Amino acid sequence: MPHLIIEHSHNLPICDNDLLESLHNAAASTLLFDPSMIKSRLIQFQQYKLGNEKCGFVHVQAHIMTGRTIEQKQHLSDTLFQQLQIQLTDKWQLSVHIYDLIPQIYRKN
Repeated sequence: MPHLIIEHSHNLPICDNDLLESLHNAAASTLLFDPSMIKSRLIQFQQYKLGNEKCGFVHVQAHIMTGRTIEQKQHLSDTLFQQLQIQLTDKWQLSVHIYDLIPQIYRKN
């Protein structure tokens, strides 16, 4: 854990693999997780509509097991968001959301 799901518009000005790597490493840098357990993936959107003047978007979902404090979740959210701000200018709509996975209903093999 966690699962990082990085959604972005098709027009990234940087290599999508570089974005994936930087966010994956940022999550590891928080020391909240065993780095070998972090799973990251990108989803690119060809069609999208933004209700503002931004040229594109990146939204990061971090799905983590319940039990972390609000402060730990804020630390993860802030760390991921700061990495987005390093990679992209303010012309981009950037967002991060942390989701709790409930152990009683989460399944994996």
